[in-house]
Amino acid sequence: MTQVAAQAHVAYLDHAATTPMRAEAIAAMQPYLVDHFANPSGSHRASRGARLAIDEARDEVAAVLGSAPGEVVFTSGGTEGDNAAIFGAVRRHGGVAVCSAAEHHAVLHCVEHLKGEVVAVDRSGVIDLAALEETLSRVAARGDHTSVVSVMAVNNEVGSVTPLRDVARIVRRLAPQAVLHTDGVQAVCWLDVRDVVLVTDVATFSAHKFGGPKGAGVMVVKSGTSLEPLIMGGGQERDRRSGTHNVAGIVATAAALRATAEVREAEVRRVASLKSHLVATVLGALDDVMETVPGAASVPGVAHLCIGGVESEALLFLLDEAGVCASAASACASGALETSHVLHAMGVDTRLARGALRLSFGHTTTQADVEHAAHAIIAAVRRLRK
Repeated sequence: MTQVAAQAHVAYLDHAATTPMRAEAIAAMQPYLVDHFANPSGSHRASRGARLAIDEARDEVAAVLGSAPGEVVFTSGGTEGDNAAIFGAVRRHGGVAVCSAAEHHAVLHCVEHLKGEVVAVDRSGVIDLAALEETLSRVAARGDHTSVVSVMAVNNEVGSVTPLRDVARIVRRLAPQAVLHTDGVQAVCWLDVRDVVLVTDVATFSAHKFGGPKGAGVMVVKSGTSLEPLIMGGGQERDRRSGTHNVAGIVATAAALRATAEVREAEVRRVASLKSHLVATVLGALDDVMETVPGAASVPGVAHLCIGGVESEALLFLLDEAGVCASAASACASGALETSHVLHAMGVDTRLARGALRLSFGHTTTQADVEHAAHAIIAAVRRLRK
């Protein structure tokens, strides 16, 4: 009886990993799963209908992102987009790839594979602007050139926001030929992404982070920016990304993006209040707990805590048992916990980093979820500390 009651409420606080699909996206997607299933690359009427749906979705996405329709490239998600930006720039232009030490592995591993430059971050996980200047200057001084600089808009683990305009000014001054790329995957729900797209050459997004389906994404490639295609084949997406279009996913992505943009301002206020309440409740009840990136330095959708005296794996197990879905860092293929490279780059004490907890919010998060999670976290930490 007690066990059933304890699990009656499930608080899903892992929206940064994936957020539930929005009703608008599901409704838009369904006809293209059942009736309008034709390959849009064909020449018959059914194919032309599917192609028209893609064109309309492209226009809609471009309007929300503040780009031209021809600059929108549909992908399978953020990882593909990040890989396409980094590898595409270096393979086309040669030179050196540069990124911050706190990037998602879809960027960081590409730069490391290419033996590029990794720039330090500050205590909030934001790229160190002075270090970026030094790195770009050093690359030029040795007679080389920077082909791509990749800096994420919002950190996927701790939620910190990058001042992309400042980054852009440095890149345009010291490496004017470089492609400036941002992983904007975590930005869509919390920032006006038109500002993100405006100051960059390439921006990548993933639908399942803002209420669209998994396996669908968007890459904005500004006019005049040249990248070697990551995927070659039938020449779809103006030869920038070959492969049969995921029509249902593309249509749903556009619907989810539009719906997210329409309610963003209200959602930012609502979720910021929920986050503030959860963090204050936990910090008020437990000692030796640090809000990793406090206040307005992080987006409303991510509350990241480092908790002394506990291990993340044990804490997440107890939270799962109590009906709270959370994480320690970004999701990986195995579901196993890995030491956070982000916290290491930020200089977080290892003792606290071992107790990392990411609580991320979204359009389905309620006050009841936050109350339930707060009490479960407090109880779990107290139990583990005993």
